[in-house]
Amino acid sequence: MKKIENRSIIGDSQLTEREATADRDSGSSERFLKLSEVYGTLQGEGSHSGLPCFFLRLAVCDIRCSWCDTPDSWTGGAWKSRAEILAMIPDNMQLVQITGGEPVLQMKRLRLLMEDLHERGKKILLETGGHRNLSEVPEFVHIIMDIKLPSSGEDGHPFEDNFPYLKATDEIKFVVQDERDFRAAVDWIERHNLDRRFQLLVSPVPGLDLKKLAAWVLETKLTMRLQVQLHKYIWGPDAKMV
Repeated sequence: MKKIENRSIIGDSQLTEREATADRDSGSSERFLKLSEVYGTLQGEGSHSGLPCFFLRLAVCDIRCSWCDTPDSWTGGAWKSRAEILAMIPDNMQLVQITGGEPVLQMKRLRLLMEDLHERGKKILLETGGHRNLSEVPEFVHIIMDIKLPSSGEDGHPFEDNFPYLKATDEIKFVVQDERDFRAAVDWIERHNLDRRFQLLVSPVPGLDLKKLAAWVLETKLTMRLQVQLHKYIWGPDAKMV
């Protein structure tokens, strides 16, 4: 099993420890957070599906899921100041989702932005791969945490180490490619009583027969939400920034 730790990704777009922690007290740096893309749309997943939502996709990820649909966010990105980011978010959008990449890589300064958004009355969603420590996420943030399954190639992390930092209203997401993945998800749920502790999402990798997945869900008699990515049904599977 891999230890949950705060190690930065290596490569040309390395997010160094110095970059990740500099100016964390004042938040005054022009290189405050590294963003991949920002856009307003409808939330496409989870318990907030269908609501207007502003997305902040942070750049850089330190894992490589085989089915990832946002590989452009693995590297690259552009640094933005705290003021620039806050100015991007429309007043009329009350829901803000912070995703990646892996946003927890930039948690030291991301927490400052979360506090800013909370003071402005925004509801904040944090989507994370679940392989990094979530102890610094503020209580007012709604967490959507993945538990990676075998087909992802990233199922060896101790995701259970983060369960103490999740609230009953937070969501755990399982992305399922095949029946082996689904059985692995059920094993996680049963071993840790997850259906009695958190909100559970089951999301198919494109190509998986939804009727089969629905039958598997019903057969378990466990409480979990089968979800599809609403935005891909509205704008198409290849659309970006929607």
